[in-house]
Amino acid sequence: MEEQIKRAVRNLNVVYIFFWVLPAFLLGAGEFELLPVGMWVENVRGSYFLETACILLTALLVPLSLKLFSLVLKKKIDCMGVEQALKNYVRWSVIRLVMLEVAIVTGILCYYLTLSSTGNLCMLIGLAASFFCLPGEKNLRGELHINKEE
Repeated sequence: MEEQIKRAVRNLNVVYIFFWVLPAFLLGAGEFELLPVGMWVENVRGSYFLETACILLTALLVPLSLKLFSLVLKKKIDCMGVEQALKNYVRWSVIRLVMLEVAIVTGILCYYLTLSSTGNLCMLIGLAASFFCLPGEKNLRGELHINKEE
């Protein structure tokens, strides 16, 4: 079982690293103008629509990703055996990070397309929320109520 826990933590760490690499890549692409920078600056309606969508996605996905995980953990994962609980814990942790990633990528695209700081703010909110999703063996054991076998 210890090997499965270490493998689950290792997988979560890899996913978390890729979670941070994608926004960094998009920011670099935007700064080197590989993204269409300022394409919607002149289009007021389009800018308004994109900024509103970005704000609503962030306002919806950030709390949903954090709360949904705790509800699934409490209602479903706690009732399973250890092996199945580990698999579902990893699956729902990845789903939680994907939900945050959607908000972050939308914020980055909103920023570069409209050159408005609204996208940056939404991106930073998503990145800050990701600190509540830090993977680690201590967190995994605490949330799954697994005692360390000595």
